[in-house]
Amino acid sequence: MGSSVYAGLLPRDRMLEVRDLQGTTVSQALESIGYLGTAEGPEAAGYAEIHIEQGRILEREGLAIGLVDSSWHTQKLDIEVLGEQSHTGATAMADRHDALVAASKIILMVHDVTEDFAEEALVSSVGQLTLEPNSPIVVARRVHLVADLRSADPGIVDAARAKLLRDIDALAREHDIKVNVRDFDIRPIRRFPEAGLELARKTAADLGLSSRLIQTMAGHDSVAMNTVAPSVMLFIPSVDGVSHCEREFSTDEDMVAGVEMLTAVARQMVHGALADAAARDPQA
Repeated sequence: MGSSVYAGLLPRDRMLEVRDLQGTTVSQALESIGYLGTAEGPEAAGYAEIHIEQGRILEREGLAIGLVDSSWHTQKLDIEVLGEQSHTGATAMADRHDALVAASKIILMVHDVTEDFAEEALVSSVGQLTLEPNSPIVVARRVHLVADLRSADPGIVDAARAKLLRDIDALAREHDIKVNVRDFDIRPIRRFPEAGLELARKTAADLGLSSRLIQTMAGHDSVAMNTVAPSVMLFIPSVDGVSHCEREFSTDEDMVAGVEMLTAVARQMVHGALADAAARDPQA
């Protein structure tokens, strides 16, 4: 969010008003810890970032460094399922319009749509769900969930979205409920400058570190920053490809190699290695 606002990809005022599930806005949260600034950000000359891969390619191939050349196309769907509230013990099954039952089927649709495409060509998930009234004795009247579709091919994301919309429409009619679906957070493929890839490739070779080109499926600050300044994105291996959980782990050896790699790249960027990359590459 921060880097996208800095790069002008997201409006600052709207992002400050985003609320969490407890109703706290980003503005309130930042103000409470003394980080709600007023000054304009500095102009970026370049940007370099290193991260764990969050996948298994580097580990599987025994490589030390991933040179990120592009990001995946990402599309989210904001889905609101509207049923009718009623008593769980007193309402006959045939008389129910259960938003949660319908939402559970939509979650499975989002998961299963990947099977319509080549293996690993599409990833999908539902990572957030809220339920109203969320009572043990009340049939749910409303469920809100967010679906996430990602692929290296925008056409695959579009096809998956179209199938989901058709299937959700049929489900709504079957259950006699209403489902509202809204597109948001659509992120196009962004490519990193060739000059930055060449700089990273040469730096890895000079350090004796094995490397390969790789895509990022997740969003990173460098993807946004690359739209306003020439950027370099690097990966180190992550054990079993696990991330965003307690089991996330990278070895000390890989982390030290990553620090050495980032330091060497940043040193050359400070001395002007990518000073003219923005003029040559429209993505930078």
